[in-house]
Amino acid sequence: MEEAKEREKLTLVTRKSSFGLPTSCPNCLPVYLYLKFSKTPFDLAFNLINPDSDQIPYVESGTYVAYNNEKGGVIRSLIEDGLVDLDSQVRGIPEWVSAKAMVDSWLADAILYELWVGSDGSSAHKIYYSDLPWPLGNILYLKQVHVVKQILGITKDNAERREEEIYRNANDAFSALSTRLGEQAYFFDNRPTSLDAVFLGHALFTLYALPDNSVLRSKLLEHDNLVRYTEKHKLELVDSSASSSSGTQSQSDPSSVPRRPSQWSSKPKSKPKREKTEEEKKFRRRAKYFLVTQLVAVLVFLSLLGGSGDAEVELDEDDYE
Repeated sequence: MEEAKEREKLTLVTRKSSFGLPTSCPNCLPVYLYLKFSKTPFDLAFNLINPDSDQIPYVESGTYVAYNNEKGGVIRSLIEDGLVDLDSQVRGIPEWVSAKAMVDSWLADAILYELWVGSDGSSAHKIYYSDLPWPLGNILYLKQVHVVKQILGITKDNAERREEEIYRNANDAFSALSTRLGEQAYFFDNRPTSLDAVFLGHALFTLYALPDNSVLRSKLLEHDNLVRYTEKHKLELVDSSASSSSGTQSQSDPSSVPRRPSQWSSKPKSKPKREKTEEEKKFRRRAKYFLVTQLVAVLVFLSLLGGSGDAEVELDEDDYE
């Protein structure tokens, strides 16, 4: 029995918290909320040394690890591996499948667009690059803008049309979800599913992390019941956790945990200098290695841009403004 309890204890590794959210990463929030909805005990840890890793978020427990870039994401891995399954009663319902598909595609695309293309990039910088030196963070940001445009199929010729399509699809998704939810506590079967976790993650990110002039936020605010739903569950799952230990923040990696200002607010009395542990030395080396590899990647990327005569690899002028 004791061994089973140990296996149930998970650690969710995400990008850091900001904007009043437990994690400000749009891919991480749904996983956090999925575990909260399931009442699964877990520790919350932050990774600051791999800002553009597609493995984040990931869940680990002993030798078990579920990465974001494997098997369709962390939530699907938790379900398929039999650890946490909230969808067993709704998986065969066509309406649930279509609603989940809308959230996973139309709303996810709209958030991706606003975060990297349709805004000034301030939110993206704060979430992903604020712990890096400014030149490196800025170049990595421009590189990611280019990648996102490729993912969304945006070119100079179709940029305006694609923007209209993305916002139209998002608006249709909000309308359909608003009708489906009505005044219920959850979208289906009066119980939370992965649909609730993913939508709530998107909605919280839209309301709290996107810039004030966000078009996507204005479209969400047109649906009062979706906003009430979001605020209700934020109070229950996020705000209540800030004063409890149900989702404890912890991390064995000293370079992955933001240090509180209070740690540096006053000089401690003279103490003998502590010898760094082998683990701390290892993670310091990892952080340095990450910066070096990212710098090399940026230099290769810029060399490709400069050497492409036929403009196969190209950044719009607007990306540098």
